[in-house]
Amino acid sequence: MSRKTYAEAGVSLTAAEAVVERLRNAVESTGAKGFGAFAGLYPLDDERLLAASTDGVGTKLILLREGGRLRDGGRDLAAHCINDVLTTGATPLFLLDYVAANAIDLDDVAELVEGAADVCREARCALLGGETAELPGIYREEELDFAGTCVGIVDSEAAVDGSKVQAGDVVIGWKSAGVHANGFTLVRRVLADEPYDGPDLLAPTVLYQALVEELVGRADVHAFAHVTGGGILGNLSRVLPEGREAVIDWDAWERPTVFDWLARHVDEAELRNVFNLGIGFCAVVPADQAAGELVIGEIR
Repeated sequence: MSRKTYAEAGVSLTAAEAVVERLRNAVESTGAKGFGAFAGLYPLDDERLLAASTDGVGTKLILLREGGRLRDGGRDLAAHCINDVLTTGATPLFLLDYVAANAIDLDDVAELVEGAADVCREARCALLGGETAELPGIYREEELDFAGTCVGIVDSEAAVDGSKVQAGDVVIGWKSAGVHANGFTLVRRVLADEPYDGPDLLAPTVLYQALVEELVGRADVHAFAHVTGGGILGNLSRVLPEGREAVIDWDAWERPTVFDWLARHVDEAELRNVFNLGIGFCAVVPADQAAGELVIGEIR
């Protein structure tokens, strides 16, 4: 049995990184700060910053639509975008969404938006509205896409940007519900070889707001990372200063069953590079402030 890779399934993380680097100069020439991080920062005034992030649900929507679970796709979108904003220490303010399809099905749109609203209520984040587009020349029949933008606010002095990370800090890991919303192009390729219907395959992305707020209230948080495409190390690297690296203890937690299934078809290195492997969000704090948390690594 051949081993599966994300690139062979049609997605190249290397190409994505190259695109980001090519865009850096254009973006930073506009005065933007935080390019390449989970959320960009914009100075609202002398004391406050706006934090903003845009993302989508990706090809997980194909499986959710087939399973009659598009409302969970809405939950994925809102949680994903809000989690990205939370990495800056910001409080989410509002979310905007965008639905595009070959032909709009009102029930599908309602399910997506209602799912997003479920999470927005939990996060005390207003769902202001968005855009719905029919694009038959771009999308195939029955295909649809769901994306969104979240904006939050944070005091300049309270912003978390990774600049305080130092050797000896530890990495805290908060568990995922399963695959969340990244890597599904590869997941679908594996499903063609071996079925899997465990609840951790399509479980919605966890909203980590309560955990973030509790930790910020009691610890000197040096960095946050939302574990999405690129895995744990790939996402931690986005918030670590030059000269610092995270060393992960991959045996520090028990992986959800879905990753045991994927491991029968995907090499370990590829699993670590693509999936969250059971850790959906990380925080970097001084070692003496991690009591009661799951420590999954350290900074060197």
